[in-house]
Amino acid sequence: MSAPTGFRRRYGASPLHLLLVLASFALAVYAGLRLFQGDTLGVAVWFVGAALLHDLVLLPLYSVTDRAAQALFTRGPGPTPPVPRVSVNHVRVPAFVSGVLLLVWWPLVFRRVGHYTAATALPADGFLGRWLLITAALFAASAVVLVVRTLRWSRAQRQTRDAAK
Repeated sequence: MSAPTGFRRRYGASPLHLLLVLASFALAVYAGLRLFQGDTLGVAVWFVGAALLHDLVLLPLYSVTDRAAQALFTRGPGPTPPVPRVSVNHVRVPAFVSGVLLLVWWPLVFRRVGHYTAATALPADGFLGRWLLITAALFAASAVVLVVRTLRWSRAQRQTRDAAK
């Protein structure tokens, strides 16, 4: 057994992957140390609060929502086979991207930054409308992809059924 093969068998990926993971950890440690040079207590409270908010509120909320979406999208009416489980991802992905965009831009979306115009000389209005348009476009694109995939899947099912006859 050669050294790269043994390494890949033990680690599961290439040495380059390990190097990149270690570099990202080093960067995260550096960023954390720089962050704690300021308001250490405030940063610690924010991290603990964010972890508690995520674990106690958000995780159960999006887990229940995901289960409901799975139940809604994986059952087909009547004797026809159900839509493939991959259809749930057509709700998950745009919702996730939209949520990340809202998380990043929420002060501007909800007009909670009074000094934005003074600092940038740009108007602070319009972010809510843009975020809603981006969200609508994400869901519309996902719906188009879902329709195309469902049509291809149903055509393949029909061809399989016709070939079996």
